[in-house]
Amino acid sequence: MWTRAGQRREWGERILGSALWRGVVALLAGALPALAFPAPSLWWFAYVALVPLLLLIRSAGSGRRAALDGWLGGTGFMMAVHHWLMPSLHVFIVVLAALLGLLWAPWGLLVSRLLRGPLSAAAVVAAVIVVPCGWLMIELARSWEALGGPWGLLGASQWQVTPALRLASVGGVWLVSLLVVAVNTALTVLLVASAARTAAVVSLVAGAVAVGTVWMWAPQPERSGVARIAVVQPGVIEGPGSVQRRFARSEELTRSLAGRDLDLVVWGESSVGVDPVRRPDVAARIAALSRLVGADVLVNVDAKQTDASGRTGIFKSAVLVGPRGLTGDRYDKMRLVPFGEYVPARSALGWATSMGRAAGEDRLRGTRQVTMTLPGASALRIGPLVCFESAFPDMSRRLTRDGAQLLIAQSSTSSFQHSWAPAQHASLGALRAAENGRPMVHATLTGVSAVYGPQGERVGAPLGTDTSGAEVFGVPLAGGTTLYVRLGDWPLYGALGILAAFCALEGIRSVRGRPSRSVPVGAVAADDGAASVQPTRPAAESGTEPESRTEPTQ
Repeated sequence: MWTRAGQRREWGERILGSALWRGVVALLAGALPALAFPAPSLWWFAYVALVPLLLLIRSAGSGRRAALDGWLGGTGFMMAVHHWLMPSLHVFIVVLAALLGLLWAPWGLLVSRLLRGPLSAAAVVAAVIVVPCGWLMIELARSWEALGGPWGLLGASQWQVTPALRLASVGGVWLVSLLVVAVNTALTVLLVASAARTAAVVSLVAGAVAVGTVWMWAPQPERSGVARIAVVQPGVIEGPGSVQRRFARSEELTRSLAGRDLDLVVWGESSVGVDPVRRPDVAARIAALSRLVGADVLVNVDAKQTDASGRTGIFKSAVLVGPRGLTGDRYDKMRLVPFGEYVPARSALGWATSMGRAAGEDRLRGTRQVTMTLPGASALRIGPLVCFESAFPDMSRRLTRDGAQLLIAQSSTSSFQHSWAPAQHASLGALRAAENGRPMVHATLTGVSAVYGPQGERVGAPLGTDTSGAEVFGVPLAGGTTLYVRLGDWPLYGALGILAAFCALEGIRSVRGRPSRSVPVGAVAADDGAASVQPTRPAAESGTEPESRTEPTQ
């Protein structure tokens, strides 16, 4: 048995000692957290998925190797979470993933610095706090729209876990990400540092107590009635004349809603392919539907239009139409999908349009967020978002602060119909609802359409990607203000402060000439999972064969 264990250990050392195979392991380890997101939705896996990557980085023989492991792990993560973009970007997705993966290189150095060598109780506490803060800085950086936006934030994998949603109401998805990475870090310590396991267990218990405290103490939304919202999902319609046929199908489905006592009918993104201002006949057809069902219709126009400032170009706009026609309420999408709706630095990267489905013409951006007030005694105020704007926590928070009682995201993922993208996109509505204490309607052309209550709970059954139909949802409304709406992205600022303090302490130690905690390669001796520094003697002096220069994995 010991021989087999030794053989397995030797085999593992050979793999990790090979630059090629170690790189492959890093890519695969980085990709593992993608399984926690829809469609697999193994939410519990998120709490252990980072452990292999943390162990790999810990075994790095140098800071350079740790940074490289971090970069490759980040590349694997970005590839796995965005793999459904392959039909649109082809090989370019590999380039983008590798560039964004560079954000994980400093994190690799941070992990190596905090987890290598013998770990004291204080070192464990520092690692459990600082490593998640470093991860959060990666999520902050890649949340910039030009870098693809905040798709695949680790905390978003917990969209169906009630305690995590309550945590999101206090600190947004950022606080959930911190919790997930902290648990992974503590579990890593449990595996490799027997002398510090008590501190790791205490850290896990403290995290559980904190979540329980939030569960009991965090303010909950104050229920204030129910709105009857209908979602119209025409389904997949392709081929010649698809825009006109989709519009006709949406008309047909909307007519079926007559007599259902509705407050609003919502169509998906790009549901109208012409400017209703220039085409009054189209506006009249939608107005007739509004009169028939007794409610305004929120459509989405994807066409050349002119905005209030006189700019003319292709906008994606949420447009409210009432019984008398256009109400004048319009929101132009502000945050556009890179390559899908515009090509960054088109003069240099315009060639991407010949390799996939990159935008042939750039859309124009809106300039401000808009809330709309529905007619009637309730005067319900809605806050529209378009497509992946539902991934940005700050946008739904702004709408809530501006008085929105109902958040609405109009989307279309028809290009990625048979991938994980529709389910991933729909799941974001749960996070946004919980963060703001406001219900969220996610309406799409082709599915998944879903509705969530003010605590992130699912309302009714979603309309899947195989559905063409219309559904009415009794959406619970709520008042009050969550701590996230009041305080904003405070976990980000806290993480920045902690990292700044850590860097300052490291700088002071360096100036004072204190011994570094980094351990020379070949000087780590494994003893039931705990590493200790041993002097390395020449082979002639020890009377034995020279030892392998590869640090044993633990």
